[in-house]
Amino acid sequence: MKVNNLTLICLAISMSLSAQTKKGIIGDTNWMTNWTNFKPGTAEYAEPNEVLTGPITKDTKLVSTKTYLLDSRVYVTNNATLTIEPGTVIRGGIGDIDYCGTLIITKGAKLIAEGTAKAPIIFTSEKPASVRKPGNWGGIVIMGNAPINKIKKIKPVLRDFNLDSTYATYGGDKIDDNSGILKYIRIEYTGKKINGSKEINALTLAGVGKNTVINNVQVSYSNADAFQFIGGEINTNNLISYRSDDDDFDFSEGVQATIDNSIAIRHPFSSGSGNSRCFEIDSYEKTENADLTKKLTNVKANNVTFVNIEENNQGLVREAIYLKENANLSFTNSVVSGFSTMALLGEKITLTPENFSKIAFKNITINRCKENLISEEIGFNGKLKYWPDPAAMEFEITTVPIAEFFNSIDIKNIPDFRVKQNPMVANK
Repeated sequence: MKVNNLTLICLAISMSLSAQTKKGIIGDTNWMTNWTNFKPGTAEYAEPNEVLTGPITKDTKLVSTKTYLLDSRVYVTNNATLTIEPGTVIRGGIGDIDYCGTLIITKGAKLIAEGTAKAPIIFTSEKPASVRKPGNWGGIVIMGNAPINKIKKIKPVLRDFNLDSTYATYGGDKIDDNSGILKYIRIEYTGKKINGSKEINALTLAGVGKNTVINNVQVSYSNADAFQFIGGEINTNNLISYRSDDDDFDFSEGVQATIDNSIAIRHPFSSGSGNSRCFEIDSYEKTENADLTKKLTNVKANNVTFVNIEENNQGLVREAIYLKENANLSFTNSVVSGFSTMALLGEKITLTPENFSKIAFKNITINRCKENLISEEIGFNGKLKYWPDPAAMEFEITTVPIAEFFNSIDIKNIPDFRVKQNPMVANK
């Protein structure tokens, strides 16, 4: 068969286009279909017909033919496994600070919550649809035996959560630790405020090891962080944070985290008045409490989308990323749309080769943001415009309205936040 030059040229162009690395969340189809719900305030669930109490000290199974009420702190202890069938609904009770519904998986125990796209597992408020709101119940806390970077003389206890200190320890030396499976799960209206800065986040992973499976999890309307990673080593993908009050993803205490194909969807009227970001990354709360011989926090994020869905943000949506000193971030093939700034660097991050080596941005589309990179130390910002080399980082600066940038932003149905494939629209 003869192949003419035009055919070869067309084939080369086709191969070149197909080889281009796609930015933001990806998939041959919209992976949010079926299992997600962006209107949880209208969903009707059966009334609870069984109360889930603790401590759970032996292997236990929750079945989809029942609806459970989580009306207090339920601890899974004694190396027990709590298994939840696909399609099961658990409704979190409000109670008071000490008794609001919270599920706590202690060190050595496991949570096997493996839903399906057609039958997700749902953790939601016990309140009727019309009066549900963020902070209706606590959340899910999972503690494992993977490394953290606190000094040994400080017992690693989740003190900010008002948990029973007998059960609230985390961390160890088992990188391959396994705390279970979380797949196709929705977590709604969590984030119980305790006092001051203390709060229970929607999903807290403390010292969780890399054999734990976490993917296809949607957190909606959290009154605190959506996903909090405290130490440990974990690989995650297909995570959704929708309209959280506080951070969408919070990383600390030396966590080695890989997050792939995930999205934070923010709205200015859901963001708290404080410093709420999509990513907040640090290695320790206090230098004196950290063992600096151990690993610093290292976050590898690939094909991530951060989007503010309200174009007129009135200054209520801040930076998408906040990175503090002595933490590592690799942020690649991603999209940041509609924020004041893509990334804010902590004031102690000086513009030195050592710090440059900890931070890598590559192949990023920055859409409708006022700034790319800024520092809390205002004096650094003049030089930061040229740091380390915008061309090498492959920043693409666009000002495309989000309705034209993404396939669909229709939150009333199932949105599709994959970037439109027409480069003349998405990358003009």
